[in-house]
Amino acid sequence: MTESSIIYTHTDEAPALATYSFLPVLQAYAATAGVRVETRDISLAGRILAAFPERLAPGQRADDDLAELGRLATSPEANIIKLPNISASVPQLKAAIAELQDQGYPVPDFPDDPQGEDERDVRARYDKILGSAVNPVLRQGNSDRRAPASVKSYARAHPHRMGPWSPESRTRVAHMDADDFRSTERSAVLAAAGSLRIELVTDDRRTIVLREAVPVLEGEIVDAAVMRAAALQRFLRDQVEQAKSEDLLLSVHLKATMMKVSDPIIFGHAVRAFFPKTFAEHGEALAAAGLRANDGLGAIFTGLDALDGGAAIRASFDAELAAGPALAMVDSDRGVTNLHVPSDVIVDASMPAMIRASGHMWGPDGEERDTLAVIPDSSYAGVYQVVVDDCRANGAFDPATLGSVPNVGLMAQAAEEYGSHDKTFEIPAAGTVRVVGTGGEVLLEHTVAAGDIFRMCQTKDVPIRDWVKLAVDRARATGDPVVFWLDEQRAHDANVIAKVTAYLAEHDTTGLEISIMAPERATALSLERIRRGENTISATGNVLRDYLTDLFPIMELGTSAKMLSIVPLLSGGGLFETGAGGSAPKHVQQLLEQGHLRWDSLGEFLALAASFEHLAHRTGNVRAQILADTLDRATATYLFEDRSPRRAVGTLDNRGSHFYLAMYWARELASQDADAELAKAFGELARALGEHEQAIVDELAAAQGTPTDIGGYYHPDTAKATAAMRPSATFNDALTLLG
Repeated sequence: MTESSIIYTHTDEAPALATYSFLPVLQAYAATAGVRVETRDISLAGRILAAFPERLAPGQRADDDLAELGRLATSPEANIIKLPNISASVPQLKAAIAELQDQGYPVPDFPDDPQGEDERDVRARYDKILGSAVNPVLRQGNSDRRAPASVKSYARAHPHRMGPWSPESRTRVAHMDADDFRSTERSAVLAAAGSLRIELVTDDRRTIVLREAVPVLEGEIVDAAVMRAAALQRFLRDQVEQAKSEDLLLSVHLKATMMKVSDPIIFGHAVRAFFPKTFAEHGEALAAAGLRANDGLGAIFTGLDALDGGAAIRASFDAELAAGPALAMVDSDRGVTNLHVPSDVIVDASMPAMIRASGHMWGPDGEERDTLAVIPDSSYAGVYQVVVDDCRANGAFDPATLGSVPNVGLMAQAAEEYGSHDKTFEIPAAGTVRVVGTGGEVLLEHTVAAGDIFRMCQTKDVPIRDWVKLAVDRARATGDPVVFWLDEQRAHDANVIAKVTAYLAEHDTTGLEISIMAPERATALSLERIRRGENTISATGNVLRDYLTDLFPIMELGTSAKMLSIVPLLSGGGLFETGAGGSAPKHVQQLLEQGHLRWDSLGEFLALAASFEHLAHRTGNVRAQILADTLDRATATYLFEDRSPRRAVGTLDNRGSHFYLAMYWARELASQDADAELAKAFGELARALGEHEQAIVDELAAAQGTPTDIGGYYHPDTAKATAAMRPSATFNDALTLLG
């Protein structure tokens, strides 16, 4: 790429389909400013293909675009638009592998229990693709997430629906009080750079090296924590009993995608806790057939069809389902429970959705009910309980009057929990896990039992310093108070607080309101202020950043996809993320079945304006700044003219919203005075789009109402997807007016 290039990532599911429609518009408009918009494939399928070049024919091979972008993210030339991608669970990965194999790509099966050197190599490659494989590579900077003024104004003028709360609501959050990651955490600050070794010294005096070498830097914070399996099982069984006795829906909320090692294991414990008799009687048969609790009921039920005695095992599952508490449902019409697929219930999206819906989730009967929301680790579960208590006491939030809680997030260089994947282990034998320093000294250690989950996390010093600076800059730019969500009683946070305090002293904070509070207290303060219409900047670590940039935007805006998400990279480049939401698989399902895609590309529009502005400032490209300014104004018109996609077939969908954004943007460019040549070129396009508006809308509407074939879910056929997402010949022809 060049300094005048923008990288637009090709990802997965709904945002990937939207890209087929919007990218031609973007490339045509950007070219008028001499800006080249290039694509790089970081989709799940693309990453699978890139991992096995030696197994593919030359025409099937894919470049390792994620690795390329990882290198680019450390250079000052970086200008990357990052759309949401699948953070794959094992079932999703297996489904993508099967689809590629059906399409003729000879990628290997995923080995659940790798045997031999070849299978271990295959598993190691796939492990790098699972979970949050993309974000740690690209996020070489801290994040600035906020609701743009135009979006906030629209949300207040057109408030979304919030379910009413009753003071008698029995919904609550349950978490462990001991023996979890939060309570067992130990932390150290490293005095010198070097390398750490993670080893298990078993009770029978064997030494098992879990990780041979973990590079570390001077001043880095290193944490070690363990979730004890026996305590987790007791806790989960207690919650099943509590939900049953209190007549509450039971739901388990984890992040089995991003936390790709620890949380699928915890999910598996939840499945076993709900079905103790079935696993006691049939666990060995299930394991022998490769049917794992970690993969969820959906995978198990599918596999039972081919298993001798499968009908009896299914009957046992059904009996325990009937005898236990009602499970919260992902899809009650199709019988998909909270425990079917580990990637179906992601805590940062599922908990705000529950809070927005009166504290209810859907039961097996299709009715809403009060819920026992189980979040095993206590690190941040209390944040959601504070919100539940606030809604029970004060009622639902009113988007028409709410303030805002923007976020400055510490995430650079795989900070905190998100960097733990290659340092998280399910312990094979009782003993002591030790983190050993360069000189052989034991820095951190934990006594463990077989089945316990150990993890080590790292947080480097440079990202913390940059995070503090970004928070101070946002406070000064906005005049809003900043709260660092840190708990002095937690080992890791205590070390971060010491650094924050030191680095705040490097800045002029005169007149700024900056404080440090434990997460529950910070939540209560933010809620009190947001209800008064006031703004409070949250400065948080990596996981809390994810949680809060779904929680508060869903209350304020109805969706986290409308957030502006900027990552000023440490190298001076820019990463611009399109909202904080996921990749919307249900949207794809509707397109495939009904020809209607309700994905809203507002996040893409917001990120692009920031990207053009960054490019203009870096290169002096005046036309890029014009594109940024006019896109901002066009986006405001898009909002207030209510051109966002609708849910129902036959109404405006994603393709129609792209047309209207293109028309409003062309009008803004045609009416600007800074560049007459540019105004003339877009004047012709604006006239064409305006004159043919009804014809274009009719052509787009005609594409709806019937099933759509895109040639693949994880790996669509380019020609078929393009035809599906660009069905208006009139619109397509008009874009050629730009040359």
